Amino acid sequence: MSPARFLLAAALCAAAALPAHAFNERDIYGFERGPYTSDDDESEKKEWTEGEVTLPPYPEAQHLYSFYVSPTARSRFFVDTQNISIDRDGVVRYTLMIVSPSGVKNVSFEGMRCETREKRTYALGRPNGEWSKARGSQWTRIRNETTNRHHAALFLDFFCPDGIIAKKVETVRKAIQKEGEPFGEASPPVSTR
Repeated sequence: MSPARFLLAAALCAAAALPAHAFNERDIYGFERGPYTSDDDESEKKEWTEGEVTLPPYPEAQHLYSFYVSPTARSRFFVDTQNISIDRDGVVRYTLMIVSPSGVKNVSFEGMRCETREKRTYALGRPNGEWSKARGSQWTRIRNETTNRHHAALFLDFFCPDGIIAKKVETVRKAIQKEGEPFGEASPPVSTR
């Protein structure tokens, strides 16, 4: 057997020995997670405790700025630039508003961990301007996929550039305001009809 065929056969055998989950998930950058980026590696896990979470004031229209998600996004996406926090526990907390093509508004208060590339929803907004705590809230992986890409856009473009948590809230606020438009001036959603 030639050395090249031997190396190919060895590589195929090694790949076959890997667990199936090692190749079936994409990370925030859209790459398939390989065998060396497993969440199961105990040596890399650190003890982390989430800080206390306080619900912010309900967002006001003048503080909501749009951000770009993708060319195929039909809804509009806004962040409350007045109530972004970068907390000591390593979580960026923010209020998100999604406006559907029909004008329905969904408001949520969320957190994002740059270190683990995860997000969590703490509360959902009610039409009367009050918060309702989210049920079953847990940390879930952010994926950079075509649909529901808004979390990946926030991660990559504002909160966690290069996978590292932003240092200053003011820098994040200015970046969102520079890129986006205020809620009242943002272009209307694209019609799906």
